[in-house]
Amino acid sequence: MTEEHNIPKVYDPASVEKKWYKYWEEHRYFHAEVEADKKPFSIVIPPPNVTGQLHMGHALDNTLQDILIRWHRMMGHNTLWMPGYDHAGLATQIKVEEMLKQEEGKTRYDLGREEFIKRVWEWKDKYGDRIIEQLKSLGVSCDWERKRFTMDEGCSQAVREVFVSLYEKGLIYQGSRITNWCVNCNTALSDIEVEHEDDAGHLWYVRYPVIGEDDLYLTIATTRPETMLGDTAVAVNPEDPRYGHLVGKMLQLPLTDRQIPIIADSYVDLEFGTGAVKITPAHDPNDFEMGMRHKLESIVVIGMDGYMTEEAGRFAGQERYECRKNLVKELEEQGYLVKIEDHAHAVGHCQRCRSVIEPLVSKQWFVKMEPLVKAAVDCVEDGRTQFVPERFTKTYTGWMENIRDWCISRQIWWGHRIPVWYCDDCGEVTASRVDITVCPKCGSAHIHQDEDALDTWFSSALWPFSTMGWPEKTDLLKQFYPTSVLVTGYDIIFFWVARMLIMGMEFMKDIPFDKVFIHGLVRDSQGRKMSKSLGNGIDPLEVIEKYGADTLRFMLITGNTPGNDMRFYFERVEATRNFANKIWNASRFALMNIEGYDADAKLAPYTLADKWILSRLQHTVKDVTDLLGRFELGEAGRIIYDFIWSEVCDWYIELAKPRLYNKEDAEARATAQHVLAEVLTSAMKLLHPYMPFITEEIYQCLPHEGDSIMVAPWPVADAALLDDAAETGMTAIMESIKAIRNMRAEVNAAPGKKVPAILLIGDELRPVVEANADYIRLMGSIDALTIAGLAAEKPENAMAAVIAGIEVYLPLAGLIDVEKESQRLNKELENMDKEIKRVTGKLNNAGFLAKAPADVVEKEKAKAEELSGKMEAIKERLAYLATL
Repeated sequence: MTEEHNIPKVYDPASVEKKWYKYWEEHRYFHAEVEADKKPFSIVIPPPNVTGQLHMGHALDNTLQDILIRWHRMMGHNTLWMPGYDHAGLATQIKVEEMLKQEEGKTRYDLGREEFIKRVWEWKDKYGDRIIEQLKSLGVSCDWERKRFTMDEGCSQAVREVFVSLYEKGLIYQGSRITNWCVNCNTALSDIEVEHEDDAGHLWYVRYPVIGEDDLYLTIATTRPETMLGDTAVAVNPEDPRYGHLVGKMLQLPLTDRQIPIIADSYVDLEFGTGAVKITPAHDPNDFEMGMRHKLESIVVIGMDGYMTEEAGRFAGQERYECRKNLVKELEEQGYLVKIEDHAHAVGHCQRCRSVIEPLVSKQWFVKMEPLVKAAVDCVEDGRTQFVPERFTKTYTGWMENIRDWCISRQIWWGHRIPVWYCDDCGEVTASRVDITVCPKCGSAHIHQDEDALDTWFSSALWPFSTMGWPEKTDLLKQFYPTSVLVTGYDIIFFWVARMLIMGMEFMKDIPFDKVFIHGLVRDSQGRKMSKSLGNGIDPLEVIEKYGADTLRFMLITGNTPGNDMRFYFERVEATRNFANKIWNASRFALMNIEGYDADAKLAPYTLADKWILSRLQHTVKDVTDLLGRFELGEAGRIIYDFIWSEVCDWYIELAKPRLYNKEDAEARATAQHVLAEVLTSAMKLLHPYMPFITEEIYQCLPHEGDSIMVAPWPVADAALLDDAAETGMTAIMESIKAIRNMRAEVNAAPGKKVPAILLIGDELRPVVEANADYIRLMGSIDALTIAGLAAEKPENAMAAVIAGIEVYLPLAGLIDVEKESQRLNKELENMDKEIKRVTGKLNNAGFLAKAPADVVEKEKAKAEELSGKMEAIKERLAYLATL
């Protein structure tokens, strides 16, 4: 074989991966042009944050996408994988602010908006492509020539168009509403940017004196006593018999000079606390709604910085939790505090900085969701867009039924600035697709743009069509929209998937994707979510550096089912590396033994092994193709693994060796070469979407057509090569060989020692086994093989195994060296006798029994029982050997 078609003894992933990725990019195999006559297949990448660092979630998500993309590319479809990344407004701003503080001791306010934005762009240019380069190391085959960024010119134009269109339809409005406020990030957050966690808190029971009634109090229970300074009522349920006579009376608000009314509202839970609840419209979303119903005053006592306002009286200027401590102390001192109970309750935390959220009334921009939701629900319920697994459909529709208006404004500078201008002279509010310098109503130049930026997810919601040139009617959009599949984790169904469906149906009048393929999270070996705080994160780049990208990819995909979380075990990484090495070594052997391969050489008739492996290949091609079509990527990977490891490497190559080594029989050798080359080449194609690098390296050395496995045609099952009879016969022979090997192992027969065997076989299988008896001799290390019918006399003094239609016997006299085996067993008996005396001595020791823990004593008793059983078995075995 020529040197260029050989491969090194040891597989070196690093050199192979760099070489082939460069080759693929240079040949533009990732790039898609508009070809109207070809069937399209498209995916838009879930855009990683510009702040991003590759983590295991990215590795899983992008490997799943790459498998689908590579498969469809080989299927001959016009395949586009649109890449890009997200500006990640708040997350990026925080990162740059931290850098400014650390390096220059400055805040964004020191720089001013324009200079700060300039610095963020500089940061983005420096670090923005980092995650893209890391994704490349994973082997992803995105069309990098079409890379998009949520703030590039085209995407920004799409954002303006959507905002102004919704505004003109009355679907975007500005209003003062209670929103989730992060006092650390200093911005409003939408509901799904808040993570609720059960915190160990308290219930404080506080007495509010009833005005005009001596020694009469109404006791309320609260989890947030500091907000009572903003109370404007106490509410009870109108059906509550305890308090009906008090409704309409006034209460003295403790520690203040204010009086507040007792009101009745059916929202109040009779079972919670005392059945009477304090109402603080400015600091609780439910109280806000109740305040609107009862026309209550809204008093803000906690500021947007988390400190108490002037309205908090003598507590003004105190940090909210400092105020809580001081206020509770005063309540106790003045006799208002009844009791404190432990109370675990759900507390909202900022998804980014983990600070406790403060519900605050502020002026924000909102999208009316109710008019937009119906189309986005209908398209899922009627099957135009399908969730895989299907169970996530209910998750999606259930959330959409209860959707609230979307707060889209953020008090940040980095991002798409809200395209609204205010006239300082006439007060006109103008939303515009282009920047304006004069008021369209009065002509004044005294106008200013809204200071806020849009929620990051606003631009992400347009990703499937903004990346393809919308609002322009581009050829790219015409061919590749709707996209074929969205691959994403279940954790952002509401953040992203729902909003893309809403925007797609509203602006494209069509679904953004046919399928939503949901995967789970990658957890650590204990099932915990990987996080910085736990220190249990595993860097995929380190795994790639040590084991190779192919190993990481295949490990992440196999052993898991769609929608379920997976656990990361390094043992599985090691096992997958062993698989890569198995493929490498088998391919190296094959390449060494197809020297002189001639595709047109005259062939001998196929052997049973040839027919069997070719039939198994057809089944594997069909099953893998079907499974990929159903998004069962893990199961498809398992089938490929079993076919390559068990059927090709462990069986076919071993069975083909005599013919490959026999240069005297040219036709038989050519047949084995031909079948081995066909099977290996097809196996590499099936495996390529999962393990792109090693398969390309091997494919290039095997007989093949075309320049790359990436663009090679996907295997198609050939019905003419399906052979049930060959599979049945070969399975019987393999099961017989396995039985022989198991029996040999049971008695520690030396691997190289040839022994006799007797097979009693039913009439149906006997002809095929007899015709291929050499396989059994070769793989079972059998010298004298006797084959007879099932009715023949059973041999004595023989080990036996029964498989379907065959009885396998190995005469013991020929199988083992009786003297040597007896010596070994006697030695083992001697060691066991010593061990059982040691254990028995412990159990007879009163001191041990008195001091040792009960479970330790039980373990020793169990050990003694186990040893006794083993010794009896060895004695029986020795007695049997003595009869031979």
